[in-house]
Amino acid sequence: MTEAVQKAAVAPTAWSSPEMQARIRRRYRAERNFRTMGMVAISIAVGFLLFLMGTIVADGWNAFRQTQVAVPVTFDPARLELTEEQARSDPQAVSRANYQGILTDSLERSHGTSVEIVSEAAWLALREAVIADPSVIGSTRDMWLISTSSIDQMAKGGIDLDADEGDRPVSDAEVAMWKTLAEAGQIRTGLNISFLTGSDSVDPELAGIWGALKGSFLTVLVTLLISFPVGVLAAVYLEEFAPRNRWTDVIEVSINNLAAVPSIIFGLLGLAVFLNTLNMPRSAPVVGGLTLALMTLPVIVIASRAAIKSVPPSIRDAALGVGASPVQVVFHHVLPLALPGMLTGTILGMARALGETAPLLMIGMRAFLTSAPQGLEQPATVLPVQIFIWSDNVSRGFVEKTSGAIIVLLMFLLAINGLAIYLRNRFEVRW
Repeated sequence: MTEAVQKAAVAPTAWSSPEMQARIRRRYRAERNFRTMGMVAISIAVGFLLFLMGTIVADGWNAFRQTQVAVPVTFDPARLELTEEQARSDPQAVSRANYQGILTDSLERSHGTSVEIVSEAAWLALREAVIADPSVIGSTRDMWLISTSSIDQMAKGGIDLDADEGDRPVSDAEVAMWKTLAEAGQIRTGLNISFLTGSDSVDPELAGIWGALKGSFLTVLVTLLISFPVGVLAAVYLEEFAPRNRWTDVIEVSINNLAAVPSIIFGLLGLAVFLNTLNMPRSAPVVGGLTLALMTLPVIVIASRAAIKSVPPSIRDAALGVGASPVQVVFHHVLPLALPGMLTGTILGMARALGETAPLLMIGMRAFLTSAPQGLEQPATVLPVQIFIWSDNVSRGFVEKTSGAIIVLLMFLLAINGLAIYLRNRFEVRW
């Protein structure tokens, strides 16, 4: 060893020297700057998230509120063409009764006909009242009926009433009618149950999300039942049993490439294979689930393979050492330990599938449906498509419906992810 090397090896670092103190200060300053930049980046991200969520909630919470107008309705048996005895014993006579007629007559007597104040489907409440209590026939009752979208928006404060008539979506006559009703105490706003229990409608005050929510549930259910077992078994085969040759390399590269393919390509594939070739029912949840399963499979396979690789080799060696077969090693030891990681991949895949719109538009899941699907082969739509359709509607009442549907979609996504996270933590093993 040279003398310089010996001195360097023996002499201690002069931490108190000006050069070292300057280096330490620069290092600490760099760490503080890095920490500050990280906090600024996180603050900006959180700020954007809060702004987005605040905007959605501010616009969407009114979707869960409904405005009703008090109307004194006279259940004239002659106008109804229905007697109390028929109301008790003849369901067909009840369904054929002239509820629109008595509603029109009652509105003319109480409020005039210059401005519409109740929804076109308000007569359904009259039919329900007769079915619940046939004794109302021949009497006059104060009925709280669903208002029109214009009255609803004014009651919720969504329209600037002080603006000129040309700058607002309602006329002066509608504003005057709303003020008259409000001063008379004939307007009330309460919980909008029909938004959660109803289906799509051309009238924003009647539109609901139950049909789209049920369609989303059925579609995601089909996606999960197909993609999870197929993806896990494919990952197990590729990682534990497949020979290492050119074909398996091609398969692995293909899976990695499929994970980055735009979702609309899978929609075209579903259109070509499931609809045009196999003649499966159009707009059905089973077709949507199969299409989304093709899109989700690569994500689950990649995550499952990574989870299998994370299992320590000692687990396999110990199982083989006590006489377990290779299949028993995989399914009795490796697979249970890799399950939490597989569920993580499934969460990511289901979250992507739940929010997809493009592939479902390609297979026709944007139909206007006034009832919820009753099976996997009936026409249906899903929440993202319903949101897309409502956002393109020019009616002001659909603005809050769109934001309200987004809130429900986020809650649905949180529920699914929460269940998957619970299952993942339930089976998680800490080494």
